Amino acid sequence: MRRLPDDYSITRAARDEIPALIRVDLAASTLFAETGLLPEEALHDHVPEEVFEQAIANDDLLVARDHKGRAVGFALTSQRGGTLYLDQISVNPAHGRKGLGRALIARLASEARARKLKCITLSTFRDLAWNGPFYRRLGFREIAASRKADWMIDLEKVQATSLDLSKRCFMMRRIGWL
Repeated sequence: MRRLPDDYSITRAARDEIPALIRVDLAASTLFAETGLLPEEALHDHVPEEVFEQAIANDDLLVARDHKGRAVGFALTSQRGGTLYLDQISVNPAHGRKGLGRALIARLASEARARKLKCITLSTFRDLAWNGPFYRRLGFREIAASRKADWMIDLEKVQATSLDLSKRCFMMRRIGWL
């Protein structure tokens, strides 16, 4: 497991941090501006406050913090199909390339183990450097179309309204907990 960078920590989110998490989400969206992979309106959109609230209530939101305790990244999850599904991971680009994303994924592996879930799943852009290739380096493998669970197919239908599915994939990383 990769060590968390000095002066950073990962803890559960608190409700009063939601405005800061929205700022992190919006800052992270700027990375997609030049890719053409997201529609313009998505670049200015963020995780809705009520989604953050529900995730906090369910212990499904981890926050990376800087040395002053300010939120600079987050991992938003849910349980789907017996897996810990990574709905979204975002790190403010000002704190990027320091290992915070890796540290958040490592913490998610611990969360999955504690919940006795056998894997972490996610949906991502297949070839974008900080998406598919990043997750492959962390042990995630692409799920073949023929092996997608029904919930994945349902999620793809939602994604298809705004994303080019030919550029996306589902990935999975097995977690040993026995």
